[in-house]
Amino acid sequence: MAALLLAACGDVAKLPVAAGTGLSPTLPPPVSTLIPTVHIAPSVGWASGAKPTAAPGMQVAAFAKNLNHPRWLLVLPNGDVLVAETNAPPKPDDARGIKGWLMGVFMQRAGAAVASANRITLLRDTDGDGVADVRTVLLDGLHSPFGMALVGDTLFVANTDAVLRFPYSPGDTHIQAAGTPLVTLPGGDINHHWTKNLIASADGRSLYVAVGSNSNVAERGMAVEAERAAIWQVDVASGKHRIYASGLRNPVGMAWEPHGGMLWAVVNERDELGSDLVPDYLTALRDGDFYGWPYSYYGAHVDARVSPERPELVARAKVPDYALGAHVAPLGLASSVGTTLPAELPAAFANGMFVGLHGSWNRKPHSGYKVVFVPFANGRPQDQAPIEVLTGFLTADGHAQGRPVGVALDRQGALLVADDVGNTIWRVTAKLNKQPSD
Repeated sequence: MAALLLAACGDVAKLPVAAGTGLSPTLPPPVSTLIPTVHIAPSVGWASGAKPTAAPGMQVAAFAKNLNHPRWLLVLPNGDVLVAETNAPPKPDDARGIKGWLMGVFMQRAGAAVASANRITLLRDTDGDGVADVRTVLLDGLHSPFGMALVGDTLFVANTDAVLRFPYSPGDTHIQAAGTPLVTLPGGDINHHWTKNLIASADGRSLYVAVGSNSNVAERGMAVEAERAAIWQVDVASGKHRIYASGLRNPVGMAWEPHGGMLWAVVNERDELGSDLVPDYLTALRDGDFYGWPYSYYGAHVDARVSPERPELVARAKVPDYALGAHVAPLGLASSVGTTLPAELPAAFANGMFVGLHGSWNRKPHSGYKVVFVPFANGRPQDQAPIEVLTGFLTADGHAQGRPVGVALDRQGALLVADDVGNTIWRVTAKLNKQPSD
């Protein structure tokens, strides 16, 4: 019954995904349907020996397998790789009514309803063959952890409701000390966008924390959106915070662009305006920026579903820098610049951003389900389509063998990709480099 209802939902895209990408995306009129488009890719996992498809001139192999819903990555200075094995916490007030029930069915079929392992796992490649041969639990007993950042001898972890700090020494494989709270984050029984990501400033004095909205377009009222849909700036010494940028429906991945020194983020835009709206995006963030949510999208495009209107806020809403396509669900973000050792990727990927596109549920046909690269020049995205780096996550009949989430560059400059449906960390290198077979 649920499958039939889902199959009958919504509209079909009139435009290719490419129309909603780049510096000047096409923004067609919104589409209103009685039932929103719900088009999921049921999860099936990878068959034995199967793996994603790397771009020409590149190859991919498993760095680590048999993880438990790996979502986020942090590469430590000594080369160790931290993986957040995690999922959503209980959210009893986010699943009420027929819409909540349908979304629960969607989550289950998409492989997103597994219990959270609530741990940070450490992976180490001791012999340099591109495969982790040491695996330990660095931290456990956490609460839907996601973002991680190392500042000096302190490891910061963003639980869904607080940032914690832990003592860390190079080479640690397990931390026994209890975490000390730095700052409380919005959580609660709705907690619609539960992932909380973080990144440290270059001087280590501040953390920037990504906090998603508590709804699609403030349908629960703005009171439950307090300090959400925003990037926080948190003082590491005191834990005091302020809103750095706002109007960002669900910001997740963040990265520093070394040439311009700007903080960049990928943002999941609103749903239920049709398969061709609204493009998710990559954008630079400046202190005080406002990006429109919930009142408008892509600058001054007013969302008529939101009441009361706020024309004074719409007037100052910024246009994002680079569109990634409607409903592609960008999560992971990593700059390709600044690795400590010679890069293991082709020269074409020397300057730009890697983006993990987790994949759509609100579009027919599917979009996302891949890792792409956005080339940069002079600290800005170039005026061209994203380059596909890792594909093949969807089968020909629309089932998800995997879904990319976090992306990071290891100490050798290879690209690591967390796959939460395939329970694998993939490692992508140039084809000329020797890589163990799967």
